[in-house]
Amino acid sequence: MNEKHPGVFEDGGRFYTVNLAPGNKVYGEDIVKENGEEYREWNPNRSKLSAALKKGLSELPIKKGSKVLYLGAAQGTTPSHVSDIIRKDGVVYCVEFSERAMRDLLDVCETRSNMVPVLADARKPNEYGWVEMVDVLYQDVAQPDQIKILKRNARSFLKSGGWVMIAVKARAIDVTKEPGEIYKDIKPELEEEFEISEFIELDPFEGDHCFIVARKA
Repeated sequence: MNEKHPGVFEDGGRFYTVNLAPGNKVYGEDIVKENGEEYREWNPNRSKLSAALKKGLSELPIKKGSKVLYLGAAQGTTPSHVSDIIRKDGVVYCVEFSERAMRDLLDVCETRSNMVPVLADARKPNEYGWVEMVDVLYQDVAQPDQIKILKRNARSFLKSGGWVMIAVKARAIDVTKEPGEIYKDIKPELEEEFEISEFIELDPFEGDHCFIVARKA
């Protein structure tokens, strides 16, 4: 295994994270054991962050010990890999609105002490105002106002100089426009409060999606 980023490993073009909960799978991913460690394959067809890595993402602000606020945690697929990267010194607050998805997420959190499930609406950060200030705000919320949601949460929870990572679903913003037009429109909106460092389109892993990494200005 070659360490591509701190806590993220690559072998034969596939990405892996060291399993924080050995013996446990989250979404049927392959497990590889090497030199006494258990590695979970990080499937780019199941995770937009893995897709971004596959497409050449060079900046990964999530590191060992990071505090992360994750909006749109769903069943916990990508948050579980974030959990692997940050290890026991970090914490990922997993905000999810769907009660059905939350039931699956709770199962994942039971084996991972650094994952905190939060049943709440990401549009209303006051619902989880007890969350501490974080190093990274990660968002995967397919809503027309997803940029406003990001900004609202960043103002409440992101440390000065902290990072945002957002998977933008163009069709959720406006189905009448081409994705390229959407991406062009949202950049100035983001640059009002953030300095964009990377922009990656996620095709063919996720159609009509882009992934943006930016720092709080």
